[in-house]
Amino acid sequence: MSTTVDESFVRHFQAEVHLQYQQMGSKLRNTVRTKDNIVGASTTFQKVGKGTASTKARHGKVPVMNVDHTPVECQLFDYYAGDWVDKLDELKTNINEQQVVAKAGAYALGRKTDELVIARLDASTNYAGGDTDGLTKAKVLAAFEILGEADVPDDGERYAIVGWKQWSDLLGIEEFANADYIGDDQLPWKGTQAKRWLGALWIPHSGLTKDEGGVRHCYWYHKTAIGHAVAAEVKTDITWHGDRAAHFVNNMMSQGACLIDPSGVVAMRCLES
Repeated sequence: MSTTVDESFVRHFQAEVHLQYQQMGSKLRNTVRTKDNIVGASTTFQKVGKGTASTKARHGKVPVMNVDHTPVECQLFDYYAGDWVDKLDELKTNINEQQVVAKAGAYALGRKTDELVIARLDASTNYAGGDTDGLTKAKVLAAFEILGEADVPDDGERYAIVGWKQWSDLLGIEEFANADYIGDDQLPWKGTQAKRWLGALWIPHSGLTKDEGGVRHCYWYHKTAIGHAVAAEVKTDITWHGDRAAHFVNNMMSQGACLIDPSGVVAMRCLES
């Protein structure tokens, strides 16, 4: 029996995994600062401070801003998600087992990508409001004020991620859910569960940290505050095992994340009853 795998099958399967990862795997990858094609076990993101403008005398030298550049190291790690696809099982089912495994692997790696980002968000010590209630309008506005006081840019690249319980809390806030305030095109009841409000894109996420006391950690942050490094995009390796009469499908990637600017992240701790 041949020990090789059909090349067209491999190419199709790899394309399917990559497509599924791009479309459905990670919710947060596009909300953070990303560096691709990293060579090595780590990379460095630059945290750039604030510059100061000043005057100069006629014919004098232009003053230097002396902007602070602080390097932030980001470690990368390797992750794998594999499973078996039995040859005869494929003949007995009406579903495309290869596609099912491809989706499962892509989703697993996508969740790992989000876990990396969320773990860095959890390092934030900027808190808006207390942790004895849900996501209230007052807590949202407190976070809004903290970001504003820190001069975090209001440039369309702010994101807020909340748990599904907090998404339900938001739906009870008129300014978030009522068309009289936000217009019909921004209603959260339609289409994809994500919407713009207060200059940020609000996204519900099931993977946010929940501590032993039942407090869910939600975040409002700027894209440049979190770094995400990629040494190897999602790849797929498929091998035939004659002793098992099955293909083993291994999906893998090498990624890492880091907190670049703590002032650009505000935590909203919400009690879930």
